[in-house]
Amino acid sequence: MPQSLRLQYQTIEFNHFDIHLRSLRDKNQFADPFGEAAALGISDAQWSLFGVVWESSQVLAEKMQDFEIHGKRILEVGCGLGLSSLLLNARHADITATDYHPEAGKFLTQNTQLNQSRAIPFLRTGWHNPNSGLGTFDLIIGSDLLYEQNHIALLSEFIQQHAKPECEVIIVDPGRGKHAKFSQKMTDFGFQHQQYKPTATPNTQTFKGVVLKYLR
Repeated sequence: MPQSLRLQYQTIEFNHFDIHLRSLRDKNQFADPFGEAAALGISDAQWSLFGVVWESSQVLAEKMQDFEIHGKRILEVGCGLGLSSLLLNARHADITATDYHPEAGKFLTQNTQLNQSRAIPFLRTGWHNPNSGLGTFDLIIGSDLLYEQNHIALLSEFIQQHAKPECEVIIVDPGRGKHAKFSQKMTDFGFQHQQYKPTATPNTQTFKGVVLKYLR
């Protein structure tokens, strides 16, 4: 990465884990010297979004710190910095992470090393990919994923592609106005739907969104 890209190091504390993160200093950071992100349709304004800690990702990680993981194959979709993946990895879960951004995998590798943990399987893939090779999962998680109208169909279909016949899906949504239509798509795929406001914690006191839970 270019020297001009400014980074920060932070520690996010959970009940039983401290997760160390190497992240972008702020949303104004940008570095795409070879045009990799531009070729993927990631604009200058969108470039930094993967590399900062969002409150939705902290809500999801809070939930994952005591979630039942025994015997479950878990997928984090649109992982960004992969906070939940890093926490689940610390719990020795069977976790795989994906993201579309060309830098997400590099940051995840560096943060895994920073936390002195084993490598997390990662695949850079878009939701439109019909042959990712990932297989199917017992639990699929993600946070702040529904930015655009077309994401409703793309994400629900990607989840359907990678969900086992019996599967749980947990999505933390900050309230961008698209989760109702997404929930309808998920029920079309045979999932039962619940949503609720998460309990506030020191990391998530100002969060205004909801946790979406789908079970099949």
